[in-house]
Amino acid sequence: MKKQILESQSFGDGKRNYFIDFAKSKTNTEYISINRSDRQQDGTYKRQSVVIFEDDFEFLIESFSMLFTSVIYRKETQHKHASQQLPSRGIKSWQPEERPREKLVAGGAHALSDAELLATLIGSGTRKLTAVDLAQMILNSVGGKISGLSKLTYQKLIRFHGIGEAKAVSILSAVELLKRVEKTATLPFKLKVG
Repeated sequence: MKKQILESQSFGDGKRNYFIDFAKSKTNTEYISINRSDRQQDGTYKRQSVVIFEDDFEFLIESFSMLFTSVIYRKETQHKHASQQLPSRGIKSWQPEERPREKLVAGGAHALSDAELLATLIGSGTRKLTAVDLAQMILNSVGGKISGLSKLTYQKLIRFHGIGEAKAVSILSAVELLKRVEKTATLPFKLKVG
């Protein structure tokens, strides 16, 4: 016996079917096998497979979590923008008093939401998302809490569309600065960082 299927799920419409197996190899390594089977015109099936091994389960789960978080946030944002007729051409089209940088200058950093503060580090968004939208997606991926940023690595950050090397480095640097401030602070209280 080459493999032992421990759990299995399938779905499809007869023309295209998917099979997801959680299995154990003959060397006792657990893995997930995702198979797609497409019915051809001659009645035969063409099958494609992807195997994810036990060592990569954490990355698979993280990737799916980030993917679905991003999709849900994008849909909520599109709905919000459509229903409120918010500008879709970026932060520069917002009223000056609503823009994060201008709000910070006028009212201080405490006047900004967590997403707006993070957006000032990010600087710019994408064609479809403002920097604030992108910042909120990142925060949502860590439970919506700013302290969750300390859990993010460079590799996790650059998975977000719109976050490249420079933006990831800016975020990680800011988090590290906060950690160092916390270590050296002589305040009567401690800042919570993850």
